[in-house]
Amino acid sequence: MIKLKYGNTDTFLIRGTGGSLLFDTDYAGTLPAFFKAIKQNGIKMRDIDYVMVSHYHPDHMGLVSELMRLGAKLLLTDSQKEFVHFSDKIFKRDGFEYEPIDEESAAVVSCEKSREFLSGLGISGEIIRTSSHSPCSVSLVLDGGECFVGDLEPFEHIGAYAEKTANEALSRDWELIRSFKPKTVYFAHRPAYSLF
Repeated sequence: MIKLKYGNTDTFLIRGTGGSLLFDTDYAGTLPAFFKAIKQNGIKMRDIDYVMVSHYHPDHMGLVSELMRLGAKLLLTDSQKEFVHFSDKIFKRDGFEYEPIDEESAAVVSCEKSREFLSGLGISGEIIRTSSHSPCSVSLVLDGGECFVGDLEPFEHIGAYAEKTANEALSRDWELIRSFKPKTVYFAHRPAYSLF
């Protein structure tokens, strides 16, 4: 796993024996910084087979359409499909030159079938729904002990919200994650930490 930091969002390249997966991107307009980051890490665009995002907020999916144009394929869960264009209006409002994602050319997989899909890349793990942050949020849990959660609130924040339903949703997400017994949890905007 290689952590790439080229903007506000930590992104991760996971290499398998049969392919690679980039988890999350940054905001639209950060492609030059992305190129610099991959060059510094000895990565070429042809080394990135798939890109997936934890959720479809602007700071996580801003480069997806550009990376697809450069040869990466989008890995999309069926639970995310209706949210792919959530940020289009935000980029337009903010004046970004942004090409909307062509979700019709994506590889769509259910979380339940994700282990089988990832095994085709030589990656042992699965994608799970962790929707307390947003309805389209997913996390990637690897059998080696790494867990990538995007903007999921930390475990310690359970109980911090005034709304009972928010606490219950976050608690459910962490209960699911902890059932995999991950060793290290990687966030998009905060330092990683060990759970077990």
